Amino acid sequence: MKIKALWLVVIALMVADGFSPALARNILPAFVEGRPLPSLAPMLEKTMPAVVNISTTKAVRNNPMMNDPFFRYFFQIPNRPRQQRNSLGSGVIINAEKGYVVTNNHVIDQADKIQVTLRDGRQYDAKLLGADAEADVAVIKIPADGLKALKVADSSRLRVGDFVVAIGNPFGLDQTVTSGIVSALGRSGLGIEGYEDFIQTDASINPGNSGGALVNLRGELVGMNTAILAPNGGNVGIGFAIPANMVMTLVDALVEHGKVRRGRLGVSTQDITAELAAAFGLKSRHGAVVSRVDSDSAAARAGLEPGDIIIGVNGRSIKNSTQIRNMIGLMEVGDNVELDVLRGNEEKRIQAVIGKPKKQTIAGDTLHPRLTGTVLMNSPKGRVEGVMFEKIHTGSYAWHVGLRPGDIIVSANRYRVHNLQDLAKVVRPGNPLLINIQRGGEAFFLVLK
Repeated sequence: MKIKALWLVVIALMVADGFSPALARNILPAFVEGRPLPSLAPMLEKTMPAVVNISTTKAVRNNPMMNDPFFRYFFQIPNRPRQQRNSLGSGVIINAEKGYVVTNNHVIDQADKIQVTLRDGRQYDAKLLGADAEADVAVIKIPADGLKALKVADSSRLRVGDFVVAIGNPFGLDQTVTSGIVSALGRSGLGIEGYEDFIQTDASINPGNSGGALVNLRGELVGMNTAILAPNGGNVGIGFAIPANMVMTLVDALVEHGKVRRGRLGVSTQDITAELAAAFGLKSRHGAVVSRVDSDSAAARAGLEPGDIIIGVNGRSIKNSTQIRNMIGLMEVGDNVELDVLRGNEEKRIQAVIGKPKKQTIAGDTLHPRLTGTVLMNSPKGRVEGVMFEKIHTGSYAWHVGLRPGDIIVSANRYRVHNLQDLAKVVRPGNPLLINIQRGGEAFFLVLK
């Protein structure tokens, strides 16, 4: 009787989730002594071939000074073979014909070699098509036939309490499945990614699960496993996945351009507090108030004004300013955006066209003569905070001493540097410049004199 009761509970839950009893019977057909037992095995047998293991190899890059034979001779430093660092993660096949696999950017970031292992044991070297560090999404391609792709669900229809299953390769173990429920939706402000709209789940997610699939009971992709909250270093039942809708929004841009060409609306917004709601005469705190409109921006050209309350973007209701940032951050230059706005007692619909981003860069020689031939900018979100070398001329002093585009200055003259303004404060043009460089997972010091 206990088995029968368990079966009825599972069927009831699945019917509530949109299943028909007939479909439920097909998915859970296992019998023991004539009694049916609920099982996810039939669904997983169809789903797991679409989840892959990803291993990467990254060469450990030494301080450029170590490549100088005179430096090595003077300090009696022996020659050592180039070291490599390996890491493991997961991925999801989303296009079987073209061999497209989505994963987290942090799984393949700075990798010299990416290898994909399929469920059936086949291994392929993968090509990186595009990656976005701010959303932590990447697309790779494998030259394989007979692939199985996961069907993608509409993740906006997820509800707290829906059953989900996480599939991946935790700790390098071959495919592992854990189950749980959706614990929360729209998690943001965690500081994990530049753009956050996470699905929170209590399905166990561990190191190596990153890039793996979070699926519903139909075996459809609803999210990509990305991170955990682990105050004691272990799983405590708080895992995060990027919604499938967000992932798929970025895929086309990554495949076509290799990156997301984010645009700019040109507004600053803030959440509506109880005090602001009272001041603006609002009945609800849903939405975000426009605190600033940048001149010569898409928002200014569309007629948006400070004090406007944005309550909807492209027909979707807005809860807070983070939600606006996430939605605009997924749009490219030239995309149309429709804003539902409260202005006083009047509701308006404003059409805007996303404009080009405003990037602050400076020529290196304006700071120090040894930086001539370089272009510096604040490091992009998703990277370590500091000042990044955007361009370095191959004939410059900076190139000669081993600096390369993408290197990030994190300290100068032993002062922590967060941005260009910080760097300008500590640089003395007539004096040597000691800089600490972050390059991928490595760091080293250089003296520019």
